[in-house]
Amino acid sequence: MKVIVMGAGVIGVTTAYYLAKAGAEVTVLDRQPGPGLETSYANAGELSYGMTSPWAAPGIPMKAVKWLFMKRRPLFIWPLISPTMWAWSVQMIRNCNEESYRTNKSRMVRVSNYSRDVMPDLIAETGIEYEGRAQGTLQLFRNEKQLKGSKADQEILAEYDSPFELLDRDGCIAVEPALAQVREKFVGGLRLTADRTGDCRLFTIALAEKCAEMGVEFQYGQSIREILVENGKVAGVRTEIAGTMTADAYVCALGSYGTRLLKQIGVRIPVYPVKGYSVTLPVTEDTLAPQSTIMDETHKVAITRLGDRIRVAGTAEIAGYSNRLGPHATDTVRHVIGDLFPGGGDISKAEGWTGLRPMTPDGTPVLGQSRYDNLFLNTGHGTLGWTMACGSGRAVADVVLGRKPEISFDGLTAERYGT
Repeated sequence: MKVIVMGAGVIGVTTAYYLAKAGAEVTVLDRQPGPGLETSYANAGELSYGMTSPWAAPGIPMKAVKWLFMKRRPLFIWPLISPTMWAWSVQMIRNCNEESYRTNKSRMVRVSNYSRDVMPDLIAETGIEYEGRAQGTLQLFRNEKQLKGSKADQEILAEYDSPFELLDRDGCIAVEPALAQVREKFVGGLRLTADRTGDCRLFTIALAEKCAEMGVEFQYGQSIREILVENGKVAGVRTEIAGTMTADAYVCALGSYGTRLLKQIGVRIPVYPVKGYSVTLPVTEDTLAPQSTIMDETHKVAITRLGDRIRVAGTAEIAGYSNRLGPHATDTVRHVIGDLFPGGGDISKAEGWTGLRPMTPDGTPVLGQSRYDNLFLNTGHGTLGWTMACGSGRAVADVVLGRKPEISFDGLTAERYGT
């Protein structure tokens, strides 16, 4: 079977790997000059199995209003004249109830846990290096209210068999010794012991190289202009440079940018870009730097150790398809690293970045077959693309090849949106 995968981010490359491993003839198309140069480039570096939850949760609308008035707020909303943005926002608000939250979380955890289970096999098979660590995530609470509020999270973690530890101040310092220098700034934490870390872009590049060794053809600099449909099936994709390319099956893994392309052929999925920011800076003193990932609960900022670098990521900005990196865009993430790990990294050498997370209003990715028999979707992972990549890539590859996937696709396909 010949398959065209649209997109060379971590989602597209993992899908290509599992397709090629099963014997498919795979071509990957991407507009960038190489793999992992969009949302996969400088994300938080977290494999957040324990923190797999939809943003649409009970109480979030009220919290969002409060965040808008914080000096270093985790959320920005620009009032664009965009029916698509407002429709997506309304759908998200409608999911902010207990019943929807539990339904959506169960679907997300199904993919996340599967990814957690299959990723070690992929690493063992390929031997790729990506600055990976397996030391968990520490959710850091700056006040007693946050600590007490985590009880509900603990109950949900236990329900979904996600291992965790509730730590006091000394316990947090035991797992992240550098926090001893700012011990007065927090009261405790929740450590998610199954979480891992690693550089998503390094992983994507290394896996793309393995795919190429397996015979996968990567065509970079190929902007896809149109998906062609004939007689109820996809007949090809029209690219800007190579013209029309054909295959037996097609996988759309274009993140936020796939929505407009799919809309042209009647596949309407509410995947909307939510902008995120990060900075990456060199470690200056190991004993003063983080060892794994720390999530600052107040600012919703993740600080992750990646070899001799520190990645600090956060902020959700709803601003359409803007990739602008303004002069003050990374102020919040810069503040958090300086506040919690002073002396651990050289902020003067921090490299800023912004990317568009492909978010669904219910938090669950859109996977599997579309309304067309030979068109398949692997998109809408939001902030959890790196976390879910191996699981969704393997499961979607199975569906493309007509094999029974190892997880249920109930509630994961585009059918839940009536398209």
